[in-house]
Amino acid sequence: MATSAPAKTRDSDFCSVNFLTYFFHIFNIVFLLSGCGVLAVGLWSVLYKHQYVSLLTTVTYALTAYVLVIAGALVLFVVILGCCGVWRENRCLLLVYTFLLLLIFLLEVMAGLLAYVYQAQVGDELAVTLNATFLETYRIKNEQTAAIDKMQQELTCCGVKSFEDWQYSVWKQQSGESPIRVPDTCCLTPSPGCGRSISPSNIYYAGCKDGFTYALVEQLNIIGAVGLGICVIQVFGMILSCCLYLKLRYVTDFE
Repeated sequence: MATSAPAKTRDSDFCSVNFLTYFFHIFNIVFLLSGCGVLAVGLWSVLYKHQYVSLLTTVTYALTAYVLVIAGALVLFVVILGCCGVWRENRCLLLVYTFLLLLIFLLEVMAGLLAYVYQAQVGDELAVTLNATFLETYRIKNEQTAAIDKMQQELTCCGVKSFEDWQYSVWKQQSGESPIRVPDTCCLTPSPGCGRSISPSNIYYAGCKDGFTYALVEQLNIIGAVGLGICVIQVFGMILSCCLYLKLRYVTDFE
C-alpha cells in the first residue's frame, strides 16, 4: 500500500518561510531606497530641465523623465503591498506584488532605452530645429522666450552658433532701428538695455547649441543609467516573491 508524501512545512526544503521573509524585508528596504533614487532623478529632470522641453520638437525627453517619476512613485505603494502580503502570508497580495514589480521593471527599461536612443539623435535634431526656434519664436512665444533667456544665462552663451544669429531674428526685425543688438540675457551682467554693446567684455560670444546638446545628452545618460541600472533590482525581487509564493502554497503545518 502506497504511503502519502510527507506534508511540506514552513521549514522544509532548502529555504524556510522565515528565511525567505527575512530576505524579502531586506529586499524591500533596498527597493524603497532605489525607488526614491529613481523618483529623485525623474523629478530633477522634470523640474530643472522642464522649461527647455519647449525648445525640442519631440516629447521623448519629457517622456523619459515622466516615466521615471511614475515608476518611482509606484515603489512606495508596492513596498507597502509587499509587506502586507508577507505579514499576512497572503499569496494573492504576493502575486499582485510580483506583477507590479514587473510593471516597474518595464517602465524603467523603457525610460532607459528611450534615453539612450534619443541621446544619439538629439544633436541632429537641435542642429536642424534650434536655429529656427531661436530666430522665429523669441519674443513671439512666451514659453520659448523664457526658455531661451534661461539657457543663455545658465549656459553662458548667446544665439545658436554665435551672437551674430540675432541680427536675423524676427525679434530684431520687428524692433526696427532699436540700438539693442542682442537680448539682455546675452550680457555677462544682465541689465535693461545692456544688449546695445556687443563687445566681448559685455556679452557672450559663444553660441548655445553645443552647450545645450551636451547638457541634454548628459541628462539623458543619467536617466538611461538609472533606468537600466536600477531595473536589475526588480528581477531579484520577482524571483524572491515567486519563491515565497510557491513556498506558502505548499505549506500545511503553520507554527
